[in-house]
Amino acid sequence: MSYFNNPLAITTLVHVLIVLMFGVRIIMRRSAPGVAFAWLFLITMMPFAGAIMYLLVGERRIGPERARRLDSLSAAARSSDGGIYGEMFTDVDWSRHPRAAASLDRLGRSLCACTTVRGSETELYSDTEEAIQAIARDIDDAETGVSMAFYIWNEGGSADEVLEAVIRAADRGVTCRILVDAIGGRPWLRGGQPGRLRAAGVQVQPALPVGPIRSFVSRVGLRLHRKIVVVDNQVAWTGSMNLADPRIFKHGAGVGEWVDAFVRLRGSVVAPLGATVLGDWMLETGTALGELAESAGLRDVQPRGSADIQVVPSGPGESGDGLLQMLLTLMNSAHEELVLTTPYLVPDDSMIRALRGAAGRGVKVTIIIPEQVDSVLTRHASRSFFDDLLDAGVEIFLYRKGLLHTKSIVVDGGLSMFGSVNLDMRSLWMNYEIALFVYDPEFSERLRGLQQTYLSDSRRLDPGEWAARPFRRRLLENTIRLVSPIL
Repeated sequence: MSYFNNPLAITTLVHVLIVLMFGVRIIMRRSAPGVAFAWLFLITMMPFAGAIMYLLVGERRIGPERARRLDSLSAAARSSDGGIYGEMFTDVDWSRHPRAAASLDRLGRSLCACTTVRGSETELYSDTEEAIQAIARDIDDAETGVSMAFYIWNEGGSADEVLEAVIRAADRGVTCRILVDAIGGRPWLRGGQPGRLRAAGVQVQPALPVGPIRSFVSRVGLRLHRKIVVVDNQVAWTGSMNLADPRIFKHGAGVGEWVDAFVRLRGSVVAPLGATVLGDWMLETGTALGELAESAGLRDVQPRGSADIQVVPSGPGESGDGLLQMLLTLMNSAHEELVLTTPYLVPDDSMIRALRGAAGRGVKVTIIIPEQVDSVLTRHASRSFFDDLLDAGVEIFLYRKGLLHTKSIVVDGGLSMFGSVNLDMRSLWMNYEIALFVYDPEFSERLRGLQQTYLSDSRRLDPGEWAARPFRRRLLENTIRLVSPIL
């Protein structure tokens, strides 16, 4: 029989060619070794399915037009005139803060063009329904503009109060812009509520739309994961909360209600948050940034309050590894206590080393994660890291009253990070996120108090009990860990 008439020989040849072609491509992109090996492993084991997955989600392709617009945004952020930031915004008295705060500020300026702004007020909300109702009240007070960006908008329950408030604002002549991720918000975008908003004069825009043609020029897995509301450039909101009523959202997932936190902000920090939303709007619509900034009046924001805050937007083409570097610096600055909450714990090697190193030098390191999460693969991948952390003395607590979705870090009661960023590779490399590095002991104290309420509703993972789990579970977890860099 001829070689080319042998189906097995042809299949083997194609298999080898796919592995070689994609292997060269992966190697030449110089990804992190863990990510590269994960893709090589997947393509070798499943060449046809793995190759298709790699083409769809394996590279951080953002497309030439988005790249051009991102370059324009970056140039504006780094412009010599300071962009939207006047001297009164950035004249921070660093003697008021722990020494690491000024280092974080310099790092953010250098890697992300993100400047700490002086003088903001913070109000932390831990009840989602209360936060949604307060957002609706702020929108009802709007006089000039409402800008919103969310990963998920879910119809029904208290979320509809925000919808009605936006429609009322538009009826008063307020300029309203709503940006919702095309994948996270797909059910909502396909429903009737966007049509109602548009009929009222609200501008509704899907972020990062996907399709067969787009998948060849940009990665479909890149998502807008931010959650931001800006009203009249006087009030802003951000945190982990999607615009969804937890009493009805994803109840079929079997993980309980989602538990979130959101912060209401006034003062200087409103300006960079407003600029982030407008920048995202420009990236999706092509509207000139100057035109958007002028209509929004971002320069009119005034300092108010004692908190100094560094707003760090991150994402492909936007900040490189800047956010990861800042998180590592924050963790490495801990001397006494480091407390973290995240729904999805799939760290890279550098973060594992930072957490183990902190525990090794005597820092009390506590990680709070939900006992149940809505992703089976992520749950198993996450648990494969527990042995490394427990062996170093890190304490892990499993939250038992729902899917703990709050993303927060508090260091020594004086420095904190709060926002939309999960401690996983997707958030750090593939999503467009927003993080607040807050240099304010009062906010850190409130956030640490919230973390303590989570601890009271959690069970501590016993190292001995965990080590005694069945071999089949350990094998499953460690197998899925091999592809954790691409989850």
